[in-house]
Amino acid sequence: MKTIGLVFALFTMTLAAAAGAQTTSHPAKPDSELYRTIARLEGEMFDAYNRCELERFGSFFVKGVEFYHDLGGLTLGRKDLVDSVQKNICGKVTRELLPDTLTIYPMKDGALEVGFHRFHHPGHDDTEDVGEGQFIMLWQKTGERWQIIRVISFDHHTAGK
Repeated sequence: MKTIGLVFALFTMTLAAAAGAQTTSHPAKPDSELYRTIARLEGEMFDAYNRCELERFGSFFVKGVEFYHDLGGLTLGRKDLVDSVQKNICGKVTRELLPDTLTIYPMKDGALEVGFHRFHHPGHDDTEDVGEGQFIMLWQKTGERWQIIRVISFDHHTAGK
């Protein structure tokens, strides 16, 4: 019986090691199709965010999106996320990606996007406290369609502090 347990343990460790070797991924190169696709979609989504084009903004998220924000807490679902953007963002805040920080990792049936962003308050450019933070977005590809299923937005602070 101990032999069977030992064989099973070795078999399981071998499978885990093989799976780890197969799932190790490195960031997508900026000239790769995956990087260009996610960077383009990210830009389109935040263009809609900055312009308060709520229907267009919402279309980038699955219906059951989970959005975790270090200061605002958890928002569940596309409708609540769009409502929150309308209430708290529209006309008050714009978002700028810090492009040199964008990193995209391939995932099975998707991609993981990581980076830093900066937030501005329109009309207060000279006196505002510009905010910065980090983000992680998990993109899912279904057929030819890419949508965000999870977001973590964290480390929000005043720029330069």
